[in-house]
Amino acid sequence: MFDRHNSTIGGMNIIIVDDVHELLIEGLSEVGHNVLYLPNATRQDILAHLPGMHVLVIRTKTQVDKEVLRIGSDLKIVARAGAGLDNIDLEEAEAKGIYCINAGEANSDAVGEHALGLLLMLFNNLGRAHNEVKEGIWLREENRGIELAGKTVAIIGYGNTGSAFARKLSGMGVKILAYDKYVSGFGNEMVKESTWEEIYTQADVLSFHVPLTTETTYYLDEARIEKFKKKFWLLNLSRGKVVKTKSVIEAIKNEKIAGCALDVLENENLKNLNMDEKEDFMFMARHKKVILTPHIGGWTKESYHKISSVLLDKLLTFSPKN
Repeated sequence: MFDRHNSTIGGMNIIIVDDVHELLIEGLSEVGHNVLYLPNATRQDILAHLPGMHVLVIRTKTQVDKEVLRIGSDLKIVARAGAGLDNIDLEEAEAKGIYCINAGEANSDAVGEHALGLLLMLFNNLGRAHNEVKEGIWLREENRGIELAGKTVAIIGYGNTGSAFARKLSGMGVKILAYDKYVSGFGNEMVKESTWEEIYTQADVLSFHVPLTTETTYYLDEARIEKFKKKFWLLNLSRGKVVKTKSVIEAIKNEKIAGCALDVLENENLKNLNMDEKEDFMFMARHKKVILTPHIGGWTKESYHKISSVLLDKLLTFSPKN
C-alpha cells in the first residue's frame, strides 16, 4: 500500500504522472522507494497528491509552474521523461532548491534518425510522390530530387541530438558545420566547430537542436533568415517556438527557404488554434515543400525504454542535500 506520509528508511515518495516504461516503476520500488503511478493524472490529481512527495516524474503534458512547486513543498527532484525542460519553471525550482533532471541522452539516436529521414524526404519529394502514386498519379520529372552529397549542413545546438544527427550524416558525403554557444572543443574530422557568420555564407541546410529558453525563443526570425547568402532548407526538431512560423512562411513565399520539415509547431494543440494560427498551419500543411510530423522525432520503441532506464539510473544515484 502506498503511503505518501510514511517513507521507508532511505526511500523517497515518488509520483509519476505520465506513461513511462514499467522498468522505471519496478526499479524504484525494488530499492525501497514508494511509487505512485498515475499515468492519466489530470492537473487536479497532481495537485491533490503532491503534498509529501519528494520526486515528481513528468513528460510533456504537465506544466510545473509556481503553483505546483508551492504545493509540492517537499519536492527534491522534478524528473522529465524526455529531453526538454521548458515545461518546468526552472528559476522557481532553483530558488526552492529543487533539482531538475531529464533524459536527453536517451532519445538522441531517435531524433538523429528522424532528422535524416525528414531531410531525405525533402530532397527527394518522397512524401508527395508517395501520395501521388497512391492516387494513381505517376510523375517522374515533377518529382526529380536533389542529392545530399556535396551539401553543407549546419547544426545549431551540439548537445545530445545535434551530435547524434551529425553522426547519422557522417556517411552521407556532406560538410557538417555546428554551432553551440555553450559547448566548444568538439570539432573533429566529422564536424567543423563553426560560427553563425560561416553558417550564413555556406549552409544549404539549417537544423535546430536547442532547448527552448528566453534566449532561443524565435531564434530563427526574419532578421536572421535575411543574413543567409544562399537559399536553404530548414529542419526543426527542438521546440516550435525556436523558429518564428510567420517568418518561415514569408521566407518560403519569397524562396529564401527552399523547403522545411518541422517535427514541432508553435501550438501543437491543433484543435484549439486561433484564426491566425489556423491560417499559418493550413499554408504549411498544403505546401508541397513542407513536411510536418507530430513531435515524434524522439518517439521510438527503443527510446521509450531508454528514457526510463536513464531516469532510473539518475534517480538511484541521487543524494538529496539537507
